[in-house]
Amino acid sequence: MYEAKTKSATCSVDSYLATIRDETRRDDCRVLTDMMQRLSGHTPTMWGSSIVGLGQYHYAYASGHEGDSCLVGYSSRKGDISVYLLTGYETDETRALLAHLGRHKIGKACLYLRRLSDVQLSILEQLIARSIAATKARYPA
Repeated sequence: MYEAKTKSATCSVDSYLATIRDETRRDDCRVLTDMMQRLSGHTPTMWGSSIVGLGQYHYAYASGHEGDSCLVGYSSRKGDISVYLLTGYETDETRALLAHLGRHKIGKACLYLRRLSDVQLSILEQLIARSIAATKARYPA
């Protein structure tokens, strides 16, 4: 049976943030933590050694694969901050928000940001809130 590599962990979010050497990046991560906590209503916890996650949901696929993941989260990576959003980027509303977000890259379920000063925080908040709502709707508790 498959076992997820990234699981809820007991290490401290503050300890993780303290390991981020770049002060601007560390401050950006604190802003993201506060924003995600306010939007999700959940306390931040570590998922694995490098993902700050808020909330949790259980998924189960038709293949039989199932597990738990954070509702929303981020990780400070080498070049960018990876913001983990479940919402796909295929809707017109999401594409419109992304068009006005500012400097970013996207992956299947990730939004990559170099620094928060490159983006419109109000639009980032809307994207995060949409992802939280979509995840809750797709995976009701």
